[in-house]
Amino acid sequence: MAKKLLITIDTEADNQWDVSNGISTENTLFLPRFQELAENYGFVPTWLTNWEMCQDDRFVRYMKPKNDSGKCEIGMHLHAWNNPPEFPLEEKTDQRAYLIEYLEEQMEAKFDTLLESLRNRFEVPVTSHRSGRWALDERYAALLAKKGFIVDCSVTPHMDWTMAPGQTGLPGSDYSQSPEHPYELYPGLLEVPMTIRRTHRFAFDALHEPKDVLRQGKRFVKGQWQWLRPSKNPSASALRGLLDDVDSSVDTYAMFMIHSSELMPGGSPNFPDEESIDDLFAVIEKTFSHAAELGFKGQGMSGFARDYGMRGRAD
Repeated sequence: MAKKLLITIDTEADNQWDVSNGISTENTLFLPRFQELAENYGFVPTWLTNWEMCQDDRFVRYMKPKNDSGKCEIGMHLHAWNNPPEFPLEEKTDQRAYLIEYLEEQMEAKFDTLLESLRNRFEVPVTSHRSGRWALDERYAALLAKKGFIVDCSVTPHMDWTMAPGQTGLPGSDYSQSPEHPYELYPGLLEVPMTIRRTHRFAFDALHEPKDVLRQGKRFVKGQWQWLRPSKNPSASALRGLLDDVDSSVDTYAMFMIHSSELMPGGSPNFPDEESIDDLFAVIEKTFSHAAELGFKGQGMSGFARDYGMRGRAD
């Protein structure tokens, strides 16, 4: 079977890397460019949507017909710090709260509020999920399964987030020993990890200033953990190389990710202006084009999970 390109977008407020930043959703206006680019290559983005974006009428008006026609999937992405209802939480750091910092009944109340809103606004079941700030625990996995979710994509193999605390000082999740391939996170719930692999490549298109030569040289010799995710000064060759690695492996998918706010000028620290956004889209298009050339097919997260389950039963 053809390998799948799973496109996941953390669909959330503008520039949430700035903990002093309020909640605005102007990035909604910049999402059609990405959706239509994916459609041009036959790919199906999964918009993992949080509370404030679900309340944005512009987002719903644009994405609901896309979802209804199978051109995208609406999934869930929960930011505990501004997802109602509110509950008092000890403040030991200036960092955003993890959902797993709340009591179990408080977790469920926040979860139910967002899930009900997504279902009502888009008039569809919602069965795919990614946690805010990549945090999971056993209670969270059980809650996902209880609420009818069939797939989660919160796990980042090889990454350890314990040095990224939540509001109470609780460490983030440690995925340094997690599998790279899909596995059952909880009965009935498939975990599809983010695509992150060790690579040894010299990315010539990432040379923007003299110090980049040394940086790329070190990465070539020592290797680096490469995500299928464009970051500051993104390198199309690095992302295409990672797709090549997936294509030549036993992997059944490659998972691309980005934040919705990164698609807007000034919506993130990495892409401050229109020029940087145009550069970003050039990299994304080269990545999608290469995936298509390799024979990757588009699929939403839930469709992939269902097919994966059927393959498992057949085996």
